Amino acid sequence: MKKTILLCTMFLGSFTFAQTAGGDKDAHGCIGSAGYTYSQIKKDCVRVFEQKIKLTEVAPKGSATSMAAVIFSKDLKKAEVFIPDTDGESLILTRSGKAKVWKKDDYVLVPFQKDEYQLKKDNVVIYQ
Repeated sequence: MKKTILLCTMFLGSFTFAQTAGGDKDAHGCIGSAGYTYSQIKKDCVRVFEQKIKLTEVAPKGSATSMAAVIFSKDLKKAEVFIPDTDGESLILTRSGKAKVWKKDDYVLVPFQKDEYQLKKDNVVIYQ
């Protein structure tokens, strides 16, 4: 009887743990608590803070400075930008022709110095 109770307790305990660890998967299966978010360009879960191109907020509103990350498509025609202002959704900016400027609505991503970029909103630099 004691073994049965012990086994049931262990089973229920493991079931509860399985629901908490990784229980925050999004629609794409990305686990937010592990730092993953879905990339539309890579079509996979990524960690924004591990991306090669990172931008820092130029004029932080509070005491903390936020970060943005950029992922380019292989053909460099699209740039996916992850910024806190978009409620967890990334922005897909597109490039027209051979210009080195990616745009969407009020957002513009432009090259800045060597291998760096600036993200502008309404023509004001918000990340670089």
